[in-house]
Amino acid sequence: MPGKAKLANKPREKCGVVGISLEDRDAARSLYYSLYALQHRGQESAGIVTHDGFQQHEHVEMGLVGDAFDESDIEQLPGTQGIGHVRYPTAGGVNECCAQPFSVSFKSGSLGLAHNGNLVNDGEVRDQLEARGHAFTSNGDTEVIAHDLARNLLDEGLVSAVRETVQRIHGSYSLTVMHGEKVLGVRDPQGNRPLVLGKVDDGYVLASESSAIDTLGGERIRDVEPGELVILEPNGAGYESYQVADKPQTAHCFFEHVYFARPDSVLDDHLVYEVRRELGRKLWEESGIETDVVMPVPDSGRAFASGYAEAANDVGAKTEFAEGLMKNRYVGRTFIMPTQGEREQAVRLKLNPIKSTIDGRTVTLIDDSIVRGTTSSQLIELLYEAGAEEVHVRIGSPSIIAPCYMGIDMKTREELIAANRSVEDVRDEIGADSLQYISIDAITKALDSSSDDLCLGCVTGEYPYDIEGEDLDRDISRPTFGSADNTAD
Repeated sequence: MPGKAKLANKPREKCGVVGISLEDRDAARSLYYSLYALQHRGQESAGIVTHDGFQQHEHVEMGLVGDAFDESDIEQLPGTQGIGHVRYPTAGGVNECCAQPFSVSFKSGSLGLAHNGNLVNDGEVRDQLEARGHAFTSNGDTEVIAHDLARNLLDEGLVSAVRETVQRIHGSYSLTVMHGEKVLGVRDPQGNRPLVLGKVDDGYVLASESSAIDTLGGERIRDVEPGELVILEPNGAGYESYQVADKPQTAHCFFEHVYFARPDSVLDDHLVYEVRRELGRKLWEESGIETDVVMPVPDSGRAFASGYAEAANDVGAKTEFAEGLMKNRYVGRTFIMPTQGEREQAVRLKLNPIKSTIDGRTVTLIDDSIVRGTTSSQLIELLYEAGAEEVHVRIGSPSIIAPCYMGIDMKTREELIAANRSVEDVRDEIGADSLQYISIDAITKALDSSSDDLCLGCVTGEYPYDIEGEDLDRDISRPTFGSADNTAD
């Protein structure tokens, strides 16, 4: 995908990470299966790094997991422990030099690092490392983390080195790290990005989502705590845990539950599917409208629509839940098409209306979010062409009004349809008879949380970290830091 892609019609996550330590069998195949389970989190590149007790082995390629690896690639990755990564770029280029895991060789050995998230001070740390003689091969923030950790490992033990790096880097991150025969998992002090610890018969697993652990026939143990380091011992012998950073106000990304994570994953002790159904029920409570049929935008709107229809029927509304749009799963993402006309054509190739469900009926269309609005307006047009008398749109997240700096591909306000627009303006733009978003209060209730413990930056414009160029007035205690020099040595 050469050049810079336009903002997606849906927000895109940055990455998925995994780390595995097994007793007496190579980890590469299990890592491969885990990456397949996390493919939804990144489709640009895939990679695995293993260690056989003597040296590190790696295979990193552009493309989907199934394209990046074949049987011979797996066979050439010996070792009972390793890490893996799937990537969607939000920091760094779309090329092989930014694919992960990122490997560094240094005096004390080798290091492989996989990163999900986004640093907000990587430029500052990079400048200081370059002044100390470090040479960088990419413009991504992952290499900054790898170089800083490698530098600390020259002078410190493993736990102290990780603690030094965590104090130095600021932003969102879940990391899996391969250092010698040990696999490490690190979650940022506010827990913005997810990381889960699990057990298989002959070892332990760290992964962005519990669904990857399920794929291996394992069991989720728990979420890695914000600011926690988990070290998987060699040969699946066990794990150790260290708190390497104080836990300030947490800032869990609410969009993991709304859109990014697989519905069958458990994140921060919540089954994602049930959260989405509960949000659908609350959406009915807040802005329900009785129509002939309620239908989801596949696949992301399905759980919301199910909960919405259930809540409607519980109070006697005569609303049918039905699939009114069929998805062609063999069509690529529409936002990489070179012209707007081609993107519009691709939407019609991807989603086709079922006219018997729609013709002559009033419709409520349920989706998880509206980013740019292009897809929403085209789908509403399709429904009217299929004979819908009215189309009412209900959205399972608050309106997205601001960029994300924590690892989601929403960088500018200019392409966000709801930025500086009222709900009525957006409704008019997409051509719906009515439009309502769910409230932030409903999000917090569905997650049994306080808004102070969630990252809501894209829907409030208030962020868990001070962002250069953003005017912040969030009245909770945000972490504050001096310059990187004050925490480095």
